[in-house]
Amino acid sequence: MKIKLPIIGMHCASCAMRIENALKKTKGFISININLAAEYASIEFDESKTDADTLIKIIEDLGYKVSEGGTEAKARKKETSLIKRLFLISLIFSLPIFIISMPFMWLGITLPSSNLILFVLATPVQFIVGWRFYKGAWDALKTHSASMDTLVAIGTSAAYFYSVVVTFAPDIFGSEVYFESSAVVITFIMLGKWFEAITKGKTSSAIKKLIGLQPKTATVIRSNKEIEIPILEVVIGDIVIVKPGQKIPVDGIVISGHSFVNEAMVTGESMPVEKRKGDEVIGATINKNGTFKFKATKVGKDTLLSQIIKLVEEAQGSKAPIQRLVDKVSNYFVPAVINISVITFFIWYIVLHKEFYFALNAMVAVLIIACPCALGLATPTAIMMGTSKGAQNGILIKNASALERIHKVDTVVFDKTGTLTIGKPEVTDVVSFGKEDVLKYAAIAEKRSEHPLAEAILAKVKKVPEASSFKAITGQGISAKYNKKNILLGNRLLMKKNNVDFSFADKQIALLEKKGKTVMFLAINKKLIGLVAVADSLKADSKKAVQRLKQLGKDVYMITGDNKRTAYSIAKQLSIRNTLAEVLPKDKEKEIIKLQRTGKVVAMIGDGINDAPALAQADVGIALGAGTDVAIETGQIVLIKDDIRDVFTSIHLSEYTVKKIKQNLFWAFFYNLVSIPIAAGVLYPVIGFLLNPMVAGAAMAFSSVSVVSNSLLMSRYKKPRII
Repeated sequence: MKIKLPIIGMHCASCAMRIENALKKTKGFISININLAAEYASIEFDESKTDADTLIKIIEDLGYKVSEGGTEAKARKKETSLIKRLFLISLIFSLPIFIISMPFMWLGITLPSSNLILFVLATPVQFIVGWRFYKGAWDALKTHSASMDTLVAIGTSAAYFYSVVVTFAPDIFGSEVYFESSAVVITFIMLGKWFEAITKGKTSSAIKKLIGLQPKTATVIRSNKEIEIPILEVVIGDIVIVKPGQKIPVDGIVISGHSFVNEAMVTGESMPVEKRKGDEVIGATINKNGTFKFKATKVGKDTLLSQIIKLVEEAQGSKAPIQRLVDKVSNYFVPAVINISVITFFIWYIVLHKEFYFALNAMVAVLIIACPCALGLATPTAIMMGTSKGAQNGILIKNASALERIHKVDTVVFDKTGTLTIGKPEVTDVVSFGKEDVLKYAAIAEKRSEHPLAEAILAKVKKVPEASSFKAITGQGISAKYNKKNILLGNRLLMKKNNVDFSFADKQIALLEKKGKTVMFLAINKKLIGLVAVADSLKADSKKAVQRLKQLGKDVYMITGDNKRTAYSIAKQLSIRNTLAEVLPKDKEKEIIKLQRTGKVVAMIGDGINDAPALAQADVGIALGAGTDVAIETGQIVLIKDDIRDVFTSIHLSEYTVKKIKQNLFWAFFYNLVSIPIAAGVLYPVIGFLLNPMVAGAAMAFSSVSVVSNSLLMSRYKKPRII
């Protein structure tokens, strides 16, 4: 069973690691994906060995809050409000501390009992506002780990308690206090956390927008009356009426009327789409100018919009391969910083014999300036924005691995039928070698078939008798029986297998195939009586898509079950040099493996049904199919519009997202690598500069905000035009 739990109170990657490590010890636990940026966890477990309540208790025992029953938005809002209040309280007390400690000191103004005044002002900040850091540090300690809270608690406590000793026992260390360091540091950190909470909320805005697309009510016909009901009460089979300007409430099929529908909010298609009887409509899209009725086919969680929301949420919670490396680094980060701070104090005070307060200042600065939050947020915030932008453009990216990997692909393999071509072939030629009605017998054989070519033949024959027997032979054709006549309809393989001679028709077959037509052989009682040629037109943008991918330096392949002549004819029109023809559906996977064994990184693009094994085998499987269940199941990326130009867009978006991830990680690592040595005092012997803990606190507070803000800039992403 899988559950999604909103978790309030996670600050950095070490928080996620603590939760994961605690749950791993639970019997029945299977897996967990924690989205630090969106603050939720997707947990899979064995219901026979544990339950949700047990898992929730484990998480809450670690010191985090788990909100259930759709209350997560309220919980996050409440948490953000609390952080804001704590920041304001901290600011009210810290401002006079700063004024007394800095401007007054610079101006030579001395207040009577100033240290005592500072103590009174700093104490509420340290123990009321700073209580969350002590609690977080204690919760981490109970699980033998450390977190950002540990760093803040140790650093501010060192400055505060040193100052307390100086205030009440000045003979021990002298009269210099550092209340401003502890109080102002906490104030800056709370300000940073407030901004972080606000910016983190914005990264999931795409999901909120998608959810907001859903209409609240629907007009249905029940008992021959039009009634308006809540959308949750719509059931499959309901007849729904949609008037101009209204949102379509659920997915369905038009049964009467005519209109144009704006589907941009779901598919990214900019132009309104014409809808007539028999056409599919998508819930949450907007009816433009006509009135029509449709039959509800998918409601609730089964609608395309609900599936999109579910997929985007899952993708945002998944981990990119690069994130696993960051998690490992973060796991050792806090203990390493604590060790560096202790070494810093030891070197300055014991080895170099500097004053106690000097060594303490450097130690506190090291603890405060280190920022594991920036490391923890660098990848998930960019992944959230990347998957959100994909969804807005009709590209469903099911996991972070696919988003990170697609731009590394060097070989793109397209299925032909339904992918590069329209997938609705038409009969173009009928060749007869006898008196029999070739189309009639072909239609009899195809009547019970679900193959796309069957539709083309059946469309040409009005009344089709029923065959007494029928058998579909994968990759070859059909065997049927009618009026004691054994009918074979299929390709060369079927004819050869049944010893049907077709050599006398070689010239006619070659002529048709040279034109890119698929030729079906019709035999009755093992005698070839005719040929049916079918052509499938290329999609309007197939050539543009292939050209753009080749411009990127990608090797483009076409794979098909069609014969070589037909396949090469289609490939020639698309300027595709690499053609894999006469490949059975079950063998497409083997062809992908062959390419991978040569060191190629392969993306497979198909319709998500016959191509399922190949899609699964490819490094990245890209499924077309207007969001069909099979496509969503098989492809790592789903192109909702069936527009293969979006393969290029997927690669472009991947490159853009990975670029943002690398920028975030660079600044997060660079910040820590540079700031920690500076805080430790490496510049002091050179230029006499020692970092003030207050400055360190401000830098730490805004480093994570800068990372999230950089990810938010991805909202400006524009889909590239392919002309």
